[in-house]
Amino acid sequence: MWQSYINAFKNYLKLERSLAENSVEAYLHDAEKLHEYILLTDPARTPMQVTEKELMNFLKYLGELGLTAHSQARMLSGIKSFFKYLLLENLIDRDPTQLLEAPKLGRKLPDTLSFPEIEAILAAIDLSTPGGTRDRAMLEVLYSSGLRVTELLNLRLTNCYFTEGFVRVLGKGDKVRLVPIGEDAMHYTRIYVDHIRSQLDVQKGDEDTIFLNLRGKQLSRITVFTTIKKLAEEAGIQKTISPHTFRHSFATHLIEGGADLRAVQQMLGHESITTTEIYTHLDRDYLQQTLREYHPRSRNRDFS
Repeated sequence: MWQSYINAFKNYLKLERSLAENSVEAYLHDAEKLHEYILLTDPARTPMQVTEKELMNFLKYLGELGLTAHSQARMLSGIKSFFKYLLLENLIDRDPTQLLEAPKLGRKLPDTLSFPEIEAILAAIDLSTPGGTRDRAMLEVLYSSGLRVTELLNLRLTNCYFTEGFVRVLGKGDKVRLVPIGEDAMHYTRIYVDHIRSQLDVQKGDEDTIFLNLRGKQLSRITVFTTIKKLAEEAGIQKTISPHTFRHSFATHLIEGGADLRAVQQMLGHESITTTEIYTHLDRDYLQQTLREYHPRSRNRDFS
C-alpha cells in the first residue's frame, strides 16, 4: 500500500516538480522513514489514515534516535511534500502536516551523562550472555571514541588498529578520520570478537562488520537505541538518552578535563570548530567556580 503511493510521489517529484535527482531521493527517503515508523507502531495504517498526533510522535522518535533539529526540520519538509501530493491527488481531505512546526534550530545544549551514570549503565549489562558481551563492547566504544551510531555500526574489523590504539572511522560525507580508542573499549571488543562473534554464522556482506546481531547480521540503529534505553532504566537513570548521548558525554568529559578544543573537533569529525564549541558551555558553572577559587581578583576574601 505505502510503496505504491511513494512510487507515485516519486513520479510527481520528477515529472511535475522537475526536482533534481538528489532532491527526489531525499524526499523519498523521508517518506520511507515515516513508513518504517508506522510499521513499528501501527502496521495496518495507510498514508491516508496518518494523523497529526502520529506525525508529532514521529518527530519525537527522530529526536530520540539522535537526529539533530536541522535533520528533523529537513525531514519534515519531505514529509510535508508527501502529504501535499496526497492532497493534490484528492487522496486525503486534510493535510495532517499543516499545523506541524519544525524543531527550533537554536543551539540547544545536549543532554549528557555523568561518569557515575555511564558506569551504572555499563554495570547493568549482563556479561553472562552473548548479547550482553556485545553490548558492553559496543557502549565502551561509543563512550571511548565519541562515535555517531552509524559510525559505530559501520565499524570494520580491518579498520581497528588496536596495537596503535586507533580505529578508522567513516563519517559524514564519507570522510575518514582516525580516532583514539580506550583500553577498556579494546579489551571488551577483543573479548566479543574472539569469543562471541567468532561463534556466529556471519551473513554474506557482513564478514568485516564488527557488531552483529545473534543471526550474524549488522545491527540496526533501533536495536542500539532500545538497548541503551533499557539499560538506562535498569540503572535507575531518569534522563531521556540515546546513543548520541554517549557522544555528547564523551565530548563534555574531555572538555571538562581540559582537552584542547581542536583535538576534540578532530575526534568528533566536526566540520567547523563552532559545532564543537557548544560543549564548552556545558561546564559554565565549573569554570565560574574555578575562577572564584583560583583567580586572585575573584577569590572569596574576608575583609573584616
